[in-house]
Amino acid sequence: MLENAPSGQADGPHSSRPTVLEVLDGRASRRGSPGTLHEGAAAFSFADIARASRHVASGLHRLGVGRGDKVAIWLPDTVAWPIVFLACARLGAVGVAVNTRFRSHEVGDILKRSEARVLVLWPGFKGIDFAAILGDVEPAALSALRAVVLYGGAPDAGPPDNTPAAWRPPQGKQTVWYAALAASPALTDAEGAHHPDAACLIFTTSGTTRAPKFVQHSLRTLSEHAHDVCRGFEVDGNSALLMTVPFCGVFDFMQAMAALLADCRLCIAPVFDAAQAAAAIERHGVTHLIGADSMFDQLLAVRDGPFPTLRHCAYGAFSPSLADIGQRAARRGLALRGLYGSSEVQALFSVQDLSLDGEQRVLAGGRPVSPRAAVRARDVDSGVILPHGPVGELEIRGPSVMLGYAGNEEATRAAFTADGWFRTGDSGYTLADGRFVYLTRLGDALRLSGFLVAPAEIEAVIMGFAGVADCQVVGVTTLSGVKPFAFVLLHPGAALDEQALIGHCRARMAAYKVPVRTVAIDAFPVTQSANATKVQKNRLQQMATDILGGA
Repeated sequence: MLENAPSGQADGPHSSRPTVLEVLDGRASRRGSPGTLHEGAAAFSFADIARASRHVASGLHRLGVGRGDKVAIWLPDTVAWPIVFLACARLGAVGVAVNTRFRSHEVGDILKRSEARVLVLWPGFKGIDFAAILGDVEPAALSALRAVVLYGGAPDAGPPDNTPAAWRPPQGKQTVWYAALAASPALTDAEGAHHPDAACLIFTTSGTTRAPKFVQHSLRTLSEHAHDVCRGFEVDGNSALLMTVPFCGVFDFMQAMAALLADCRLCIAPVFDAAQAAAAIERHGVTHLIGADSMFDQLLAVRDGPFPTLRHCAYGAFSPSLADIGQRAARRGLALRGLYGSSEVQALFSVQDLSLDGEQRVLAGGRPVSPRAAVRARDVDSGVILPHGPVGELEIRGPSVMLGYAGNEEATRAAFTADGWFRTGDSGYTLADGRFVYLTRLGDALRLSGFLVAPAEIEAVIMGFAGVADCQVVGVTTLSGVKPFAFVLLHPGAALDEQALIGHCRARMAAYKVPVRTVAIDAFPVTQSANATKVQKNRLQQMATDILGGA
C-alpha cells in the first residue's frame, strides 16, 4: 500500500485553509491584487470577478435561486463561467457543469435529473443552434426549469430587454440576459446562504450505467485540492496558466481554481487553437501548460522553436498514435509529465516527479499532490490489499474525494470501501517511493476524446432508432484515438441504414460519442455461466478492429 496520509480519516471534515471564495473576497476588499484572467484582448482582475459574482448572485436570487437549487452552466471557457459558479456558491446553490458539445439527449437528461431551475448558455457560440437543441428536448425534461440566461460573449454584452433574433425560448420559460444579472445590486453577506461543506458543483461522469452519474463536490473539497495543486505544481503569484480544455470538466476547472488562489495570470479561450495558444504562451509568459497529448502535438506542429517560459508541462495520454509525444516534446525543451485525476477525486490529483528519466516521467499516475492523500491497490479477485508492484484496482483516500453521486445513494455506497476508500475502477500499481502508476480502466467505460463515457449511454440512443432490437458498443483503437463502434441486432424484417443511424446519433449526442461505424450482426458472441449470460466484449472489439482494418 502507498501511504501518504496517517491511518484513519486522512482528510477530516474541516480545514484551517480558506476557501477560494474567502480568498477572493479578501482580495476584492483591497487594491493591488495582481491576479488577472485574460480572454483574448480582454483582461479581468480576480478581484473584479469576485465582485461581479455578487451581482450575478443577486440576479439569480431574483430568479428564485436559493440554497440547494441547481443552475446548469452550459458555457465554453469564458469569464462568465467562474463568475456564475462563484455566484452559485454564494447562494448555497449548486452549479451543474454541462459540456457545450452535448446535444438534446444529453442536455435533456441532465436538466431532468438535476431539476435545474436556471440554464445559462451562450446562444451565438460557434454558430450552434442552442434553441433547436433545447427544442428537441422533451418538455417533461424541462419541467423544473424556470429561466434561461443568455450570455452575449462579454460580461456587459446584450441589452437586458432584448434577445437574439434567432432565439426561441422553450415554451413557458423566462428569458433573461446575463447583463441583467450582472447589473443587479450586489448580494450582501446577510443575503448569502453558502456553506463550505455543502455541495456547490456537479460534474457529469460515466461509468457502466445508462445515465451519467452526477459527481458532487463542496467548496471545501474543491478549495482544499486547489491549495494542494498550487503546492504540487508550484503555482504561485509569478505563474501564468493557459487553459486548453473546457471548464465543464475537472481538468481545466481545477487549474482555474489554483490560479484564483495563487493570484497569478490565467489565460483562457472559448475554443482551443494551437496557433493562438502558441502566441498566448509568448505574450503572457505562460509557465504552466497542462492538457491532452493531442494538444501538445498540435502545439509542436505550429511552432518550430522552443517555449522558454514553460516550466511545468503535464498531460493525459488519450491517443495511442501519440505515444512518442514525450520524446518529441523533450527534443523541443519541454519535459512532459504524466498525471492522474478523475471527476470523483478531481483533476491533477497526482503528477510524476520532474527529476525522473523520460520513460518514467511520462507514465500516468505519479505522486499525490496532497500530503494527506493515500493510494493503494486491491486484488480484484481475492480482495486483498496488494504490496508495491502487483497490479490491482486503485483505491484513493484524501481531501479531494467527492461528497458522493447526487441522487444515487446506491452508486455512492458502491463507490466506497467499508473503511472509506474510493474505488476508482482503474487498474494500476503502487511504488515504494510514494508514487503509483495508472494503467487502464476496469470494466466497460470508454475514454473518448478525454471524456469517460459509458457504452450503455450510447447504446440507449441507438436503441431509440427504428428497427434496432439490441445494441452493444465497444471501443476500437484507431490512429486518432479510441472510437466507439456499435454492433446492432435488428427486428425481424428490418434493414439497417447505417448513415441514417449515425445521423440519428449525431443529432442527439456529442460528436465524440457518435460511433465510427454501426454494423448489424445476427447475434452477439456470449459466454454462458451458472449466474449469467455475458456478452464477449473482447470478441466484439476484435471484430470491430477487423472491420476497420479491412475498410
